[in-house]
Amino acid sequence: MIKLRGMNGKDFVLNDSQIEKIEEVPETVITLVNGNKYIVEETVDEVIDKVIMFKKQIFKGTFK
Repeated sequence: MIKLRGMNGKDFVLNDSQIEKIEEVPETVITLVNGNKYIVEETVDEVIDKVIMFKKQIFKGTFK
């Protein structure tokens, strides 16, 4: 799960394993495997970095 900020300025948590596609058009749009879409303030690279950091925590056993 990764914490993101929606375009309304509110934080929310997204299940990163459900991400199918991330696009910048110019805002960042995340499409999930079920077709739901989320527009977030983070860039594509920032979302990718958050996913990688979360996965590293899981594999290292340092997740809080």
